[in-house]
Amino acid sequence: MKCKQHGIPGQAWNDTSIILDFWSTQLNKVIISTKMKINSEIASLLLLLASCNVVKKEQEVDVVAYLQEIDQWHQHRIEELKGENGWLNLAGLFWLKEGLNTFGSAESNDLVFPQDKIAANAGFFQVKNGVVQMNVTADVKVLRNGNEIQSEIIFHPDSAKNATITHGDLQWFVIKRDDQVGLRLRDLKSKSISEFTGIERYEVDASWRVKATMEVSPVPKYIDITNVLGQTTAQLSPATLVFEIEGEEYRLDALEGGKDELFIIFGDQTNEDETYPSGRYLYVKIPDKDGHTVLDFNKSYNPPCAFTPFATCPLPPAQNVLPLAIKAGEKNFKGYSH
Repeated sequence: MKCKQHGIPGQAWNDTSIILDFWSTQLNKVIISTKMKINSEIASLLLLLASCNVVKKEQEVDVVAYLQEIDQWHQHRIEELKGENGWLNLAGLFWLKEGLNTFGSAESNDLVFPQDKIAANAGFFQVKNGVVQMNVTADVKVLRNGNEIQSEIIFHPDSAKNATITHGDLQWFVIKRDDQVGLRLRDLKSKSISEFTGIERYEVDASWRVKATMEVSPVPKYIDITNVLGQTTAQLSPATLVFEIEGEEYRLDALEGGKDELFIIFGDQTNEDETYPSGRYLYVKIPDKDGHTVLDFNKSYNPPCAFTPFATCPLPPAQNVLPLAIKAGEKNFKGYSH
């Protein structure tokens, strides 16, 4: 018996058994190929599921609830900025000299207040050994705690709380920075409030919610903090927070932030181009009994100096400038030109 060729040149088929062996071999090849394809697809599926599981472990949060939490935090932040004690209504910061400091809306005064908000010559502040006494002219009505005053000490270095003085839309009070005494002025009807349109921020990303471990020095640790005035003070750092991002370890020295929080001043590689050039701030919950807490960079926010020239913001210490880009939290505020 002779058979025709079946697509394999130069090969004669003279025996039925040879034909059967050939097709059996081809069938086995198809089966093996199919198994390899199926196994490959199964492996890909397993890798996908594994990666999903990793993301879930990294985030460990309810995404919807977390987005709501950050949005609520941001809204509260905006309300504080626009509020009576916020940074948008600042209208002046005047450093007082020893002796007499006149104030009013006239340009001839030592402290020039906004036009049409107060008399041309409203009075003067007398500074002696850090004590500030205010004296106002008879035709100017100013209030302290709702009571009209004309001559009164409004700041003493030993005072537990500084007095806030009001006149119409204006409020002022004394601040002390190192050995300097100044007067901070607010305009509660400032255009900066009505013209404020919000703060641009990065899209909320739960991967920037990072677990951190607290390191505590065996002896009290102080770090130098310099402000925008160039003044440097040693401040207590109760802990260093150690954390990892993409397998790399980083550290941030924290300052006291209140009863149950730590305060962090940090810089990163987004400064200048995307975020405020002089760094950002972040509050962190006090670590638990095991020394664990969370750094939520989605809550990183601009310092007051991003909104006004009348603030005295502390700057990040050198060790808190991170060698990576933290693309989370607030971006630089565009409404105030430095």
